[in-house]
Amino acid sequence: MNAYLDARSVLLITLDSCRYDTFAAAAAPRMKAIGPLYRALAPSHFTFGSHASMFVGFTPGVPDVAIPYVNPKFGRIFKVGAAGSVGPHPPFISLEGSDIIDGFRRKGLATIGSGAAGWFDPDTETGAVLSRSFDEFWYPGNTYSLDAQIDWIQGRLPNIDRAAFVFLNVGETHVPYFYKGAAWDPSYNPCMPFGSNNDATECRRRQTSCLEYVDRQLAEFLGLFAAGTVIICSDHGDCWGEDGVWEHGVSHPKVLEVPLLFRLGGV
Repeated sequence: MNAYLDARSVLLITLDSCRYDTFAAAAAPRMKAIGPLYRALAPSHFTFGSHASMFVGFTPGVPDVAIPYVNPKFGRIFKVGAAGSVGPHPPFISLEGSDIIDGFRRKGLATIGSGAAGWFDPDTETGAVLSRSFDEFWYPGNTYSLDAQIDWIQGRLPNIDRAAFVFLNVGETHVPYFYKGAAWDPSYNPCMPFGSNNDATECRRRQTSCLEYVDRQLAEFLGLFAAGTVIICSDHGDCWGEDGVWEHGVSHPKVLEVPLLFRLGGV
């Protein structure tokens, strides 16, 4: 059996900067088929902080429900070592290591990742922090190369003979909200902190179109993990003028509000 069809395989997809309301309203049937959509709170308000948290087991969650995995304080999907409270419900996967990537590798899984946001650039010291635990990692150099990221990952999966932990950070939903072939000029960013030419309507239109493009691109890729665990979430959202705030990097409710969906293998 190919590794990516193994029931022990895990796929974690983060839709960079995607707002919850964008996801809820978008035509994204492939991603929405993974499981119920939850209006969750992200562990941080920017890419590095949120992924650093997720990589040690603190995925986005709904804090006021006693449901394991939906609320990581009640029961976590990933638990690394002794750090952090366990909660009333046991974790779905317990790991030992410096992060979940290291933990999966110690369990014998191949670890493959690709991140589109600049925080994942392995040639920078900060990017190396997020990418160094993977067996193989690729940074495409921009936020609009999802097709190439998927091709790169799929080109590696047939070469491994065991289960895999696969991570994919999607950049199309990040400002300036652009994908290959989009009918707008990415040099105009409608969501600039302290910008003078911002446009919330254009932000919503563009991010929704980007998300629907992402859903189409993921159709075959998601099917490769039909037997395993799939988690889809955002690392944070964006403000579109709420309380005078634009973009992310600030702990505003709209920045912390993110979509969360998952299907846990064997559960």
